[in-house]
Amino acid sequence: MSDEYLDENIIPVAPRYRFRDLILGDYALSTEDDRRFQVEFFTNERSLKQRLQLYFIKNQRSSLRIRLFNFVLKTLTCLLYVIRVVLEEGDPIKAECVTPSSSLNTSSPEPKSAEPGTIEWDCIWWVNRHLALYTIHVIIAFISLFQTILLTYLSYKGNIRQQLIRWTFILEIITTVPFIATLLWHSQLKNLFIPVFLNMWLAKSILEHIFNDVHRVINRAQSPLSHQLTVLMATIITIIFISACGIQHLQRGSAAHLTPFDSLWLVIVTFSTVGYGDISPDIWPSRLFMMLMICVSLTVLPMQLEKCMYTWVERKKKGGSYSRHRAQTEKHVVVCATHLLTDTVMDFLNEFYAHPKLQGYYVVLLSPSEMEESLKIILQIPIWAQRVIYIKGSALKDFDLQRCRMQEAEGCFILASRTHSDRTVADEHTILRSWAIRDHSPGVDQYVQLFRPEHKFHVKFAKHVVCEDEFKYALLAYNCLCPGTSALITLLLHTSRGDEGNCGKEDWQKLYGKCSGNEIYEIQLYKSIFFKDYCGKSFSYASFNAHRRYGVCLIGVNSNDENSKLLLNPGPHYNLQEGDTLFYLSITKEEHSSLSQKEANADEGIASMVAGVGMVASGVAGSAALNIAKVNTEGVQAQLPTVSASASTGVEINNHFLSPNPDRVLPRRKPSIAPVAEKVGDEVHIELTPIDLSRPSHSQHTLHSLIMESPSPTDDVVDPLWHSHSSGSDIKVDVPPVAPYIGKGLHLCHLMRNPRPICCLQLTKVCQHCEHRHPREYNWRNRAIIIASANTSNGLYNFILPLRSQCLKQLDLRPIVLFLEHEPERHFKETIRHFPMVYWITGSIDRLDDWLKAGINYADNMVVVNKETSNSIEDDYLSDCNTIVAVQTLFKLFPGAKIITELSQSSNMRFMHFRADDDYALALSKLEKEVKRKGSHMSYMFRLPFSAGDVFSASMLDTLLYQAFVKDYLSTIVRLMCGIDQGKDSGFLTCIKIGEDEQWLNTYGRVYQKLCSNNGAIPIGIYRTRQPGTFSTSVSVDKLDNEDAVSRNSDREKEEISQLVKGCMLSLNMPPNDYNCSSDEKHSQVSYVIINPGYDLALEKGDIIYVLRPASKRHKDRYEQKFPANSYDRPTDRQTNSSQECLDEQVDVTEDTFLLTNQNAESVNNNDPNCNRRHAAKH
Repeated sequence: MSDEYLDENIIPVAPRYRFRDLILGDYALSTEDDRRFQVEFFTNERSLKQRLQLYFIKNQRSSLRIRLFNFVLKTLTCLLYVIRVVLEEGDPIKAECVTPSSSLNTSSPEPKSAEPGTIEWDCIWWVNRHLALYTIHVIIAFISLFQTILLTYLSYKGNIRQQLIRWTFILEIITTVPFIATLLWHSQLKNLFIPVFLNMWLAKSILEHIFNDVHRVINRAQSPLSHQLTVLMATIITIIFISACGIQHLQRGSAAHLTPFDSLWLVIVTFSTVGYGDISPDIWPSRLFMMLMICVSLTVLPMQLEKCMYTWVERKKKGGSYSRHRAQTEKHVVVCATHLLTDTVMDFLNEFYAHPKLQGYYVVLLSPSEMEESLKIILQIPIWAQRVIYIKGSALKDFDLQRCRMQEAEGCFILASRTHSDRTVADEHTILRSWAIRDHSPGVDQYVQLFRPEHKFHVKFAKHVVCEDEFKYALLAYNCLCPGTSALITLLLHTSRGDEGNCGKEDWQKLYGKCSGNEIYEIQLYKSIFFKDYCGKSFSYASFNAHRRYGVCLIGVNSNDENSKLLLNPGPHYNLQEGDTLFYLSITKEEHSSLSQKEANADEGIASMVAGVGMVASGVAGSAALNIAKVNTEGVQAQLPTVSASASTGVEINNHFLSPNPDRVLPRRKPSIAPVAEKVGDEVHIELTPIDLSRPSHSQHTLHSLIMESPSPTDDVVDPLWHSHSSGSDIKVDVPPVAPYIGKGLHLCHLMRNPRPICCLQLTKVCQHCEHRHPREYNWRNRAIIIASANTSNGLYNFILPLRSQCLKQLDLRPIVLFLEHEPERHFKETIRHFPMVYWITGSIDRLDDWLKAGINYADNMVVVNKETSNSIEDDYLSDCNTIVAVQTLFKLFPGAKIITELSQSSNMRFMHFRADDDYALALSKLEKEVKRKGSHMSYMFRLPFSAGDVFSASMLDTLLYQAFVKDYLSTIVRLMCGIDQGKDSGFLTCIKIGEDEQWLNTYGRVYQKLCSNNGAIPIGIYRTRQPGTFSTSVSVDKLDNEDAVSRNSDREKEEISQLVKGCMLSLNMPPNDYNCSSDEKHSQVSYVIINPGYDLALEKGDIIYVLRPASKRHKDRYEQKFPANSYDRPTDRQTNSSQECLDEQVDVTEDTFLLTNQNAESVNNNDPNCNRRHAAKH
């Protein structure tokens, strides 16, 4: 038989799960043209009884049809009874008692009415039944009785008594046999009363079975609570109907007849225990019947209510479900987590609903564990009760996912479990949840949180994946390069409007709190009021002028080209185009700002405040824009422009103060700050700025601390000391050949040309290649960075990458010491052996000897990573106790140490640098409570350790995942800032310090212009350190005496600590003079971050400016050499090369290697390590 014949003659099987198919079966599909094959299925049921059992009982479809037919019959019987009663009520004569003798009389019967207080039994036993109604009743009785006897026979299993005493069988006999018996004496018994209204109870029983059969046949689960409620309502309706019919009929024997409505009123009033008394039964049969029905209701209804209450309680524990109708009309997201912790859930809700566009969303919490009691109470608050739905279930079950309406969800957040002791196992749970959701709802966007970076490739299909170890270690590393980076990134991630600054009492608190409201936003250029005027202008020009005019900081761009990538500060050679998407820092989105288009157009005429053009504008009425025809780039002389008033003013301005007068000669000065070019290679357009001309001449020269253009010549000059501890290997810039996990991006780093032997990686181990026993013998050029971690996770790789990035100068590389509790594995050693000056040592953070061996006296930064295992099962907030106490001990032993600590609970930040008698810390504690009371979810921001960047909590990174739902670009920006990712044309984060020579740059705006005009660097914030204020002016004598006593005790304590540390150093053969026990002033200072400050903010000495520096030509050439454009990063078409010509030769290996100048080569003896050290010390 050919395939064509099968396709033409065999029809496809139609779906069988529709309700119509359940009722009609195969007949629903039959047509005249259907040609079917009769197939006989042989079964074991060959006898007649077995075949009947298969049809009436075992077969789900046929038994469902039979039950539906029976339900219709029982309902029809009750309806016929009501029709008879209504017809009797409509005819007063028929409503009277009818006896068998009166039914034989053809003449009209005489009405009989009962006297008050007597019972007319004839009116109870006999009714006036119409012949048509009688006939239908008899037919239904025959069918029902036959089916009842047949089903009793088929279900017989040896106990006939059990079959006969069933209440359903008894009711069937009562409602059917009397009708059949009337056929024998039709003329006498036709009007005999038969309680056919009892069929309502049989109909209720059949309805329960129908619900079960329907859901079993269509394979769809029904809600237990809805099923129980349906049965309860059916029971109540049945009891009310039977009671109303019974009391109405029995009252026929009384003088006070009741209408059907009066009977219904009496029953409802009686069962509701109201009892008005206006209608009541007056004969004993009626009263006895009501007593019986009350007993039945008190027996049946509590049982049904108990089942409903039990189901409802269990449903509350299970959390219910998200309705299908709501899923079709409203938007919702699903949050999957192992444990729903109060802090985690509230952080998510606060960040999620902080965006106006998400106010109408519902949040469905899916978790296999129950909520905390505190979270249950919080979710009862109306603001959350109407928008948050809790469902107890597992993401691995399709049934629970269906309860969440996962397929209709806008997104799904899968959160990792922080309470799990093993982070690898926690990631495995997250991966399985992600796979299950992907299998059930492949179209739903997933936002996945992981701990280990090696697990990312398992969920690469997710829209956003936030790996905690990646971001955590990168931020901790950047804190060593740029102080306060963790506070900077955390404040940028959290949603705020800067209202926290209103709670501050000091100036620094107000400024810090207000600027903390800056966030990263995006907008397309052609839609923007801030940036649309800069279409075709350079990126640096647009960033500077937008900040000067509107206070927003342009930091990144993404072109509309295909396969384009987001770039941080692509530099002055990138010209903005109309379709570009811009990323900027601001307190609020441009769409939510009060600036209108009219105000923006009016502001175009305002003069630019471009510092350093060497002229002063005075006496100018209105606003004027000056075009400089030519600017001498050598700084000898600038041709001054001609000034004309704007057309709107119509005023001619005298420009005698701008052009030289023949009678007097103006001094020729070099502009103190070069103008920011609109386009590279074009004429420079400058707007006049009133500035101070009385700057010293030395300030006109290039500032080495601010201008970071091409690498310094010393960048390629090697210190001979490097050869002594690098085993004679040179250093190059390349991609690390060994990565610890899959999915790590391509990074250009400083690497060893010849990898170091593994035996030389251990800091204090003597081998045949290295004879150093402690860190002092290494004679490092720069002070080291020590990171203490309990586990050797692959996240440590992300700590090393930013500290060995190609963006750093080679002579600025600092040694890295991995202070671990256990020896790292072999593959991790293979990874770090390619990096210069990376060592490991085993020890415990609780032991002083181990810290001394790790070189704490020769380090500038110590990073302490919190242990992953919880120290307290009962209280998660005590999980940081070991880390906090160990770090506090280090502060006591080494007062001058810069320690950066990672904690698991952000609320434990208050214990860092803890001083019980510190009045200022107590005042900040009160401020924290005040900020929290006003609704801020960043109340810890005023804690000094956090504002200074000395403490960091990984839970703060959860916000990055929550924000990704609205700001999908935020993760990319943070990765570029932290050095996790690199790009050929993208800039990177660095910092510069304002010294004494830079004090003439007295405002933040002048620094902004200085950086943009020299090399296109863009400042984004300030890290400021100052002395704290005081909260009280009066000091009592007792307090002064107490402070003197504390000071004396502190001096004795310092002396004891000094003796302890120096004694340990002597026992380890270390010179005790290397220990510095003097207290550092920085512990009594306040350090904080100012994000995107105003243009006129005054600078202070010691300010550190966060700068987004563009990629240099040398960096781009390295990328071109290592990563071709078609394999890594497609070059941008708008990169203008008019101002920088291509190099004649490609960057070769010698350019990435440390070279000696001729002078140094002659004076250094490479064979004498001591001579190398002396030469290094000399320089």
